Amino acid sequence: MSNAALWSAFEATWPPARMELRGGWTIRDGQGGGKRVSAASGAGDIAAAEAAMRNLEQVPMFALRGDDPLDGELETRGYVVMDPVTIYTAPAETLAAFAPDAPLVYEVWPPLAIMEEIWAEGGVGPERIAVMERASSPKTALLGRIDGRAAAVAFVAIHDGLAFLHALEVAPHARKRGVGKQMMGQAGRWAAQNGAATLSLAVTDLNVAGNALYTSIGMTPVDTYHYRVIANEKVDAC
Repeated sequence: MSNAALWSAFEATWPPARMELRGGWTIRDGQGGGKRVSAASGAGDIAAAEAAMRNLEQVPMFALRGDDPLDGELETRGYVVMDPVTIYTAPAETLAAFAPDAPLVYEVWPPLAIMEEIWAEGGVGPERIAVMERASSPKTALLGRIDGRAAAVAFVAIHDGLAFLHALEVAPHARKRGVGKQMMGQAGRWAAQNGAATLSLAVTDLNVAGNALYTSIGMTPVDTYHYRVIANEKVDAC
């Protein structure tokens, strides 16, 4: 799997409302859906990219992969690093081994109201639900249950044979009870059943519990990225 295929699937399964190529930049219209769908990437005249984002009523923000030479230039313009992110992958069949034997994780599309409530508690509001709805490839939402109660939610979609999991959220009452591992297992099972050999996801480095979970189930870090935003400018969550 090439990095180009990985990033193509990442964008296709969590798409902005609109993208425009302008002077070497990819400008994304996120419509409130968070940094992933709002940050500009590429290279070119930084001032022109800033103006394009402000025209969309978005805070200027750039997504940079690895050691991007643009880092230094943005730093001199007052941009600070925000939310370093690691992308993990694993064979879908490997993850499927963690799926529960009993049907404790269900595939549901469109999401139920209780699922949207759990997402909302974790900061995934209507604007991010709209991102899921925009994904045009095969997709599903997952609902995990424990003790007869809704316990966790996630979104999974496939692009060109590569599945991406987004917005995994475990309700407070269900944390540290193995629900996250079961959700990942069912995500792997669904991906494999729908023609994806690999499942990937992105997680911020500050999410210690998430990084520990993904490592424990055999996922491998394959790439990184981070954002740069102007110091003291308020931006949406990842």
